[in-house]
Amino acid sequence: MIILSIESSCDETSVAIVKEREVLSNIVATQIAEHRIYGGVVPEIASRRHTEAISAVCDEAIKTAGITYEDIDAIAVTFAPGLIGALLVGVNFAKGLALSLGVPLIPVHHLRSHIAANYIDHLDLKPPFLCLLVSGGNTVIAEVTDYTSFKIIGQTTDDAAGECFDKTARCMGLEYPGGVTLDKIATKSDFVKYPLPTPKTVGEYDFSFSGLKTAVINLVHNKSQKGEEIDVPVLSATVRERVCDILIKKTLKAAEDLGYKKIVLAGGVSANSELRSRMENECKENGLELYFPPLKYCGDNAAMVGVQGYYEYLSGNISDSSLNALATLDINYR
Repeated sequence: MIILSIESSCDETSVAIVKEREVLSNIVATQIAEHRIYGGVVPEIASRRHTEAISAVCDEAIKTAGITYEDIDAIAVTFAPGLIGALLVGVNFAKGLALSLGVPLIPVHHLRSHIAANYIDHLDLKPPFLCLLVSGGNTVIAEVTDYTSFKIIGQTTDDAAGECFDKTARCMGLEYPGGVTLDKIATKSDFVKYPLPTPKTVGEYDFSFSGLKTAVINLVHNKSQKGEEIDVPVLSATVRERVCDILIKKTLKAAEDLGYKKIVLAGGVSANSELRSRMENECKENGLELYFPPLKYCGDNAAMVGVQGYYEYLSGNISDSSLNALATLDINYR
């Protein structure tokens, strides 16, 4: 089954051609350079750029895969969650394409796609497993009991881990995308020099990063007001270590309590070098299997949408032209 998949939930316009778990092409048009001017994604600009790029990106995906539009068996598209204007571009393009080709339209949840990014290279990976899904907008621990069955057991009560990385990086004057830049320049942490808090939550597996973000911002502003310089590489490493401490500790605790021996990382923050290396070491020490996607599939891309779309199709999750985009939606919406 050949699926043409579309991703436009934020600032990446992506179209892929996927055959079950095999990626035939995956084209991504990024807007990073333009949004860098503003230090973050501007939703209106993102929507306009999706509109301008999507048709050409789609044609390139078809050409790269070496097929024609007549070879497509279904269209999969990210419909939720994300920036509503950006999502609408992809959803409406997908509806028109599905109608013109006379093929099924498959609605795909963005977070489910990030989990499915692991299926591309790890052909032996299948549910059940425990997943830590970390991105700029979401931080979730979920039980993945089947390809389309999920149970959230922990989530952020305020900011996501990626939001914390991005905003603390911005206040330190680092280039957008902040989380990526912070990870690249981080050296050695120093909690004596920069004592950062560990936020508490009521839920045992829940997360909170708002207080940590605020603590870093206040620290930087206070130093600036006193005319004191910040050791940016050290502070970056200290922030990174504190965030990873929280993510790893809660995920391993959940795995132990619930009896999972298989852990999966997903989402943009799964590209973080310290999170990957430390989680790998912890899992080895505890006799756990660990999976994470290759770096090229950590960020938003249509390949992961197509792979998840295949499993959504098998489960009967098909839509019609009434499909609408949604800015928010739980991962276990069905």
